[in-house]
Amino acid sequence: MSRRVAFTLAACTLPALLSGCGSSGNPNEVQIAFIGSPKQLVEKGLRLSPPGQQVRAATTAGLVALDAKGEVVPALAERWIVTEDGLSYIFRVRDSDWPDGKPLTAEQVRDSLKLTLRKLRGTSLGLDLASISDIRTMTGRVIEIDLSSPVPDFLQLLTQPELGITYRGQVAGPMAVSTAQSDGDVVLKPMPPEKRGLPAQHNWEKSVRELQIRALPARDAMKAFYSGDVDVVFDGRLADLPLADTGPLSRGTVRIDAAMGLFGLRVLRDDGPLGDPVRREALAMAIDRQGLLSPFNVAGWLPSTRIIPVSLLGPGASERWPNLSLEQRRNIARERIAAWTRAGNSADVRISLPEGPGSQKLFNELAKSWAAIGVTAELVAPGKQADLAMVDALARFGGPRWFLDQFNCGVRKLLCSPEADALVREAVNEADPEKHRTDLLEAETRLMANEGFIPLGAPVRWSLVRGDVPGFAPNRWATHPLFPLAIDPK
Repeated sequence: MSRRVAFTLAACTLPALLSGCGSSGNPNEVQIAFIGSPKQLVEKGLRLSPPGQQVRAATTAGLVALDAKGEVVPALAERWIVTEDGLSYIFRVRDSDWPDGKPLTAEQVRDSLKLTLRKLRGTSLGLDLASISDIRTMTGRVIEIDLSSPVPDFLQLLTQPELGITYRGQVAGPMAVSTAQSDGDVVLKPMPPEKRGLPAQHNWEKSVRELQIRALPARDAMKAFYSGDVDVVFDGRLADLPLADTGPLSRGTVRIDAAMGLFGLRVLRDDGPLGDPVRREALAMAIDRQGLLSPFNVAGWLPSTRIIPVSLLGPGASERWPNLSLEQRRNIARERIAAWTRAGNSADVRISLPEGPGSQKLFNELAKSWAAIGVTAELVAPGKQADLAMVDALARFGGPRWFLDQFNCGVRKLLCSPEADALVREAVNEADPEKHRTDLLEAETRLMANEGFIPLGAPVRWSLVRGDVPGFAPNRWATHPLFPLAIDPK
């Protein structure tokens, strides 16, 4: 029987008998494992790994948050309005207190956000937030955020864990760290509604569960899930997908997100066979993207030849080389590589991919595509000298600018484009939607001309979820908040 995993935004369930029932057997807790290292669960500062982001989001609330389906919901802001031109967002802050008993005010929220924005300068997230022109208070509980240009999914951008509000070292999230154990595990306990500015609920403690969270290497996380020691495994990637059991008895436990973001190869050197954009383009042209993930039996994956997905580019946009078949592209690429080798040069490239059996499968497909044009590929471990390296990142919000910000010269200098950066800055300050779009399209054109990145398609993210665990749903952000997992519907 063919074992096929489908990208879907629909939730699946599975009887406990088929999902490998087990876990701790304690109905008052949920066992969760992130694929990662224990130190990531307790990260400080504003440069967070996926496990660190999830713990931060659960313990430090922002103005808004995400629910299990990836939809924006109230957090410290109880409600908000958006002006018709999309340039002002006005939030009413919830009537609640900090842990020390002092009231939470709009001034504190404003000051926290402004401080965070200053600290994020020079990062890609800081660039994403560059459209914020002002943050000011209107009353003790009302705050207004003004933008220089409309930002699609701006509320989604405000849900980022790094934008959680702090006051004198205090936080006011939906959950609190109950214990941080010596082995690196973290226990999160839901905060009562009255501690979050909400009406008290009778028997609240009976409707919630603690979350026992650990971080494990991929193989250990798989073993823990299939042995029944954990109920959920988060942050699975393509490199680890072959470790997950996608057979008929496990159908429904592997949940894949139709994620948005960047998945491709960044050029690390601009000499040798990659020293000319014409040859770098030859590598991009030769890849059989339609068959790239065929060894994984993944249905619905979206390949791409562009930095910005075509779906975000508007009318008339298309993939690169639209009038050329794969064989025609390879003929062109073969001629370019042959011109290089005829001069006595070698056409060898080294690719750095994350450790895992999925990386070997992906490498095999890339090597096969490049062998067809006379290029020999070698797989090297992360940290070793390489010509190309994997980029695998989830989008923070659903606008074209996020994709361009990842290649800003302030973030990455090799084969960046100051001209593209200037166009993005112009777009940030451009209120006219059509001019804004035109600037971003031209910026992508400048970046693609450098051929410093070989797009492959959408990122792959998956989770393992036991059938009787509520509070989980695949979503386009591939982000799964922890708080909904603590709510017991029984």
